[in-house]
Amino acid sequence: MNRPYSRVSKNGPGERFAFVKDNSMGLGTIVEERFPEKQDRGTSVQPFCMTLAGHGLELKRGVTTTLQINLGLRCNQACRHCHLEAGPDRNEMMSRKTFEEVAGFARRGSFEVIDITGGAPELHPRIIEMVAGLAPLAKKTLFRCNLTVLAEEKREELIKVCQAHRVSIVASFPSLDAVQAEAQRGRGVFSKSLSTLKRLNDAGYGRPGSDLELNLVSNPAGAFLPVSQAQAEKRFQRDLDERWGIRFHHLYTFANVPLGRFRRWLIESGNFGKYMQKLASSFNPCTIGGLMCRSLVSVDWNGDLFDCDFNLAAGLYLGGRKRHVSEMPSPPEPGSAVATSDHCYACTAGSGFT
Repeated sequence: MNRPYSRVSKNGPGERFAFVKDNSMGLGTIVEERFPEKQDRGTSVQPFCMTLAGHGLELKRGVTTTLQINLGLRCNQACRHCHLEAGPDRNEMMSRKTFEEVAGFARRGSFEVIDITGGAPELHPRIIEMVAGLAPLAKKTLFRCNLTVLAEEKREELIKVCQAHRVSIVASFPSLDAVQAEAQRGRGVFSKSLSTLKRLNDAGYGRPGSDLELNLVSNPAGAFLPVSQAQAEKRFQRDLDERWGIRFHHLYTFANVPLGRFRRWLIESGNFGKYMQKLASSFNPCTIGGLMCRSLVSVDWNGDLFDCDFNLAAGLYLGGRKRHVSEMPSPPEPGSAVATSDHCYACTAGSGFT
C-alpha cells in the first residue's frame, strides 16, 4: 500500500519537504514539494523538484560507493554556518551497539570510502577504537575535523592512529584572515587551527608526495556564494606556506546550506529570501551527475539512513522512508530516488557541492 511521507519542519520558516510514496521495492518516488502551512516563506523560489523537471532532469542514485558516518552532534564550537547546529551543549552520540550495527553494514556494503564526521568526531569517547575498526573496511577512510580539538595535547594518540591507518584528514579552515575566521567559528580558533596544521605536517600529513592526505574546506562567512575553488586553493597554498610554513594537498570551497544555525541566522538577519534567490538563480544542471547524494549514504548516531548529511540535518530520510542501518542488507540500489528539498539548491549552485 502506498503511503505519503511527511515531516514537521524543525528548521524554521520557509522549509519545504519532499513528499514521497513508497513502492513495492521500498524505493522512493518524488511526488511534490509543499510548504508547511502558516509559515513565513520569505521570498519564495521555485520548488527544487520543479527546477529539475524543467530541465528534464531526475535526481536518482548511481552506484553507492561512500558510507558517511555521523557520530553525533557534540562539538567544542558553535559555528554560525553549521547546518547541523552542533555545539558543546549537544548530547547526541552514537552508542556502542549502533556503532557495531554500522560496522556490520560497512562490511556488507564493501564501500570504497568510509567518511567519519560529526559534530566533532574527535570528541567521541571511543573515537580511537572506531577509527581503528572502520579503516580496514574500505579502501579509503576520511576523517573530518575542525582542527581545534586536535590542538589539545591528549589528541596525539588519535593523530597517530589516523597516521598508522593512512586515514585522510579533511579539516575546516574557512579563512586566511583571523578576524573573519573567528567571527564565524569563535575566539581563539585561528591560532589553534594553525597549530594543529603544523602538527599534522610534522606527522607527515599534507607534505608533497605524502600519501597522508590533508585537505581543507572553506565556507563563506555570510550569505554569498564561494569564490572560485581553483583560485582559492592557489591563494591558500601560497599564503599558508609563505606566512606559516604550512602545506596541504587540496582546498574545497562550498556554499553554506540554508539549514540549522545558518538558516536561523539568515532569517534573523533578513537575508533568507535573498540567499535562496541567489542559490536558485545560480542553479547549474551540469552539477547533477556529480552530486554526492548519488554515490553516498549517510547514517546518523541513531543508525538511521539518509541520502546525505544535509538531508540528515533536515530530517529527510533515505529515499523518503525511515530505515535503520540494521535493516539494510546492502547499499541502496542504483536508480532509487533521492529525497529533495529547497536546501538542495546549495549543492547545485555554480560549481556545485560534490
